[in-house]
Amino acid sequence: LALHPVKLYVYDLSKGMARRLSPLMLGKQLDGIWHTSIIVHKDEFFYGSGGISSCAPGGTLLGPPDSVVDLGNTEVTEEIFLEYLSSLGESMFRGESYNLFEHNCNTFSNEVAQFLTGRKIPSYITDLPAEVLSTPFGQALRPLLDSIQIQPPGGNTFSRHNGQS
Repeated sequence: LALHPVKLYVYDLSKGMARRLSPLMLGKQLDGIWHTSIIVHKDEFFYGSGGISSCAPGGTLLGPPDSVVDLGNTEVTEEIFLEYLSSLGESMFRGESYNLFEHNCNTFSNEVAQFLTGRKIPSYITDLPAEVLSTPFGQALRPLLDSIQIQPPGGNTFSRHNGQS
């Protein structure tokens, strides 16, 4: 069986501002506000308020990732993976299910990473919402932050029939 590499692209949506401002605003150090995506079968897959999207690696307006985590290899074929994504997009990861704290791009990346490799994404990424909400400032901002929808521009909304009508 062929092995396909699986990578996690990690982007800091704050472009370094979280590292500088978090001690003042939250009273604790955050290294970034993380957006993640999964790279497998020559494409980048991510989740946002528009649902599951895909593009060429680094093809969103976020540009190249701030870091790349090697998650290992998968034996899952592209065909099976696309079937899996299609079912996720119709169930757990519809656009309207997006929530900045509880159900976001990192939730998606973690789910997909486990499906492909049996491994989770790094906990410093998945623990970030709880870290922010554990602060008085995070609690105060929660109503505003809950209303934020993030959809990195530049991807195509994923559907199993991409380009085939």
